[in-house]
Amino acid sequence: MRSIAWLLLVISLGAQAQEPAWPTKPIRWLVPFAPGGPADVVTRIVAAGLSERAGQPNVVENQPGAGGNIAHAAASKAAPDGHTVVFVVPSVITNPFYMKASVDPFRDLAPVIHLDNASMVLIAHPGFAPATLAEVMGEIKAHPGRVTCGASGALPSVGCELLRAHAGADLLMVMYKGNAPALNALMAGEINLLFDVVNIAIGHVKSGRVRAIASTAPRRGVGALGDIPVMAETIPGFELVTWHGVMMSPATPRPLLERVNRELNAVLQRAEVRERFANSGLQITGGVPEDFAAILRRDYQKYGAALRSAGVKPE
Repeated sequence: MRSIAWLLLVISLGAQAQEPAWPTKPIRWLVPFAPGGPADVVTRIVAAGLSERAGQPNVVENQPGAGGNIAHAAASKAAPDGHTVVFVVPSVITNPFYMKASVDPFRDLAPVIHLDNASMVLIAHPGFAPATLAEVMGEIKAHPGRVTCGASGALPSVGCELLRAHAGADLLMVMYKGNAPALNALMAGEINLLFDVVNIAIGHVKSGRVRAIASTAPRRGVGALGDIPVMAETIPGFELVTWHGVMMSPATPRPLLERVNRELNAVLQRAEVRERFANSGLQITGGVPEDFAAILRRDYQKYGAALRSAGVKPE
């Protein structure tokens, strides 16, 4: 019995000794968008929670541009010590369909955790005449190339492309480096339409500065927008659900990646974090790295098919 007890003690001590010493310095969060947008807001919520748990500062660095590739590439090339992570949205898996010189999400980055899901909403400038999605589609058909649709990332781009494909007429897509510049352009009347995440759009819809056309949720009543129409009522099968996640260098040792994953899962369980996510219309997910890897593969196929059918080719 003593031999067995001694063996169990040795195994336990060995497991503890193998636990990575992390973090040993400040953690860098790379955000592929400008400050003030939904990605930036969510990153700062999670980073603050991780800082409290880990006892090290978490520094948020906004690196907008190139559809997120600047931040993605920086994370890919960072030291694999768990102290540099990149906040990702679906652009990480749709970029290869737009750009030849793109970070490969399956080779150049390692998934850490899937943070949350969120529906989107198609919003319009109040001066844009069409009030329903059917009327928007009619306007696109009647005036090819004149209706403008803003995009600041992967899913907004996919949304604009799908509108163009279903209308069967040209829709002018205007790209922005972040959600905040795109939303400001819409409110200023510089563009007609914008796909935005609900947590950012809801306040502006209620204030009347923008008008909600339709939600990308699978049914009415999902999220903070309540009983507004959903896209699928007019365009069958139309559903866009965005998500947020965390990735890091693919050379990160597995025990260290798992440690970061566990700490982030713990952050997502904090009451104040769950409350802030819920108030923003975000559904917390969490899980192991393999869960996020499966989502990346699924959406790469799903959105890739939509973009190819819309005629998108890498440039």
